[in-house]
Amino acid sequence: MTLLAAAGTEPEPFHPPSIAEFFPPLFLLLEPTIAWLGSDEPIFGINRIMLIRMLSALAVILIFVLGTRRMRLVPTRGQSLVEMGLGFVRDGIVYDLLGEKDGKRFLPLVTTIFFMVLAMNVTGIIPFLNIAGTSVIGVPLVLAIVSYVAFIYAGLKKHPGAFFKNSLFPSGVPWFLYIIVTPIEFVSTFVLRPITLTLRLMMNMFVGHLLLVLFFSATHFFFFSAGGFYTLFGVGTLAFGFAFTAFEILVAVLQAYVFAILTTVYIQLALAEEH
Repeated sequence: MTLLAAAGTEPEPFHPPSIAEFFPPLFLLLEPTIAWLGSDEPIFGINRIMLIRMLSALAVILIFVLGTRRMRLVPTRGQSLVEMGLGFVRDGIVYDLLGEKDGKRFLPLVTTIFFMVLAMNVTGIIPFLNIAGTSVIGVPLVLAIVSYVAFIYAGLKKHPGAFFKNSLFPSGVPWFLYIIVTPIEFVSTFVLRPITLTLRLMMNMFVGHLLLVLFFSATHFFFFSAGGFYTLFGVGTLAFGFAFTAFEILVAVLQAYVFAILTTVYIQLALAEEH
């Protein structure tokens, strides 16, 4: 609080980022109109993060509808960008790991996951949105469950009588070691996978948002509240803010790629012949 003592004015306190930013208040509320509901609480409402998620989904739908509605032999710029994105997921992830035959079955799922995660990640660095739709557990958890269900479905469809048996009792292990191996396989295969998928995505975007808010709120404090010599610190925090913004773009793309490729890898493991 001594930063502006020499100037004779009381500085505004520095407000660091907090977890409360990820739980903003509701708006667009519908109040209960039926007396027997027995509550004065709103029966419907969305917050800032839910709005960002809906805008992200709408943006993805519009991009693909507009980019593919009039397909041409000589593609336009928009069509070329959409085809590049689809080709990256198809050839660089799905077909590369699953082959064309099995890849065609799971291509729509993996493509949807990739672009959904990417769109909701990128909102973290878009002005006036400034928070990722995947920074709260809801969407990462739902996508992890979808990935998990696809993994189980692929295994049961390919090996209906042996999927769980071979997953929990791998061949070549002495029978007495199954007491140790089977619980480990169960936890690692059927418990940890959806948990790690969820937490990896959520925590990367969660921490990234906190860092960006920290740098830019510190910049505002040093420039407009602290003043004087401390403005130099603001130059440094501003530079770090822009550097981490570029880094967050990389993280947004990388996390979408990691989520999509892990989903594909799990499906590949379920389809493997040893099952």
